[in-house]
Amino acid sequence: MTSTAAIAALAALAQESRLAVFRLLVQTGPEGMAATKIAEALAIAPSSLSFHLKELAHANLVAASKAGRSIIYSANYAGMNGLLAFLTENCCAGAPCCVPDITTLSKETTT
Repeated sequence: MTSTAAIAALAALAQESRLAVFRLLVQTGPEGMAATKIAEALAIAPSSLSFHLKELAHANLVAASKAGRSIIYSANYAGMNGLLAFLTENCCAGAPCCVPDITTLSKETTT
């Protein structure tokens, strides 16, 4: 991942609604979710949601596919993992370091 792509992804996630949409899609899994269901789940107006999904797609964090009359959005796990790899590429100056337990991190951020 390039610095430009990482900046675009981080900028897309630096907005409350887009972060909520992305987290919901990550939770949902690869099967994704229809735009109408996302709007309902997060109480976001469809026109606003459309804008946020476009920004996330432009940042390579979500993918869209057509299913009948619906558009299904899903997290782009390759894009997400690319961003994580970019951010941690030179972690600990290249030395092996302790990887924190994700459940511990989750508890720390909610308190």
